Amino acid sequence: MSKRLIATKLMIATMVAMPAAAVAQEWVPGSEIVGQSIVVETNGVANTVYFDAGGAARIISPSGRVVNASWTAANRNLCLNSGAASECWPYAQAFQAGQRVTLTSNCQAVSSWSPNGVNQQPVQAQNMGERG
Repeated sequence: MSKRLIATKLMIATMVAMPAAAVAQEWVPGSEIVGQSIVVETNGVANTVYFDAGGAARIISPSGRVVNASWTAANRNLCLNSGAASECWPYAQAFQAGQRVTLTSNCQAVSSWSPNGVNQQPVQAQNMGERG
């Protein structure tokens, strides 16, 4: 076998065997929901929460009433604050579009969270060496 063929096979084998963790960038809490909405159902009432950039949020009731709020994602919690009320839910991993998650808030309210969409997580560029 030629040296070039061996080198090519070795390079392909290395790329295939490379773990995904080496390629993916660390998740930043909240990054997947900025600009997206999640339907949050609590006690049979489904509100749609829009997570706007800069920490602004809009909570839309089934009747169309809009409540302006703010949101934060820190210390393994996702918190909503409407001025009149504040509530936080455990938040240890990124939401996935179409995957319902059941969470219990710090007020002991059980809610189902159904993301309508999420942002793609960025992929860190890989250093492939001088021949790339």
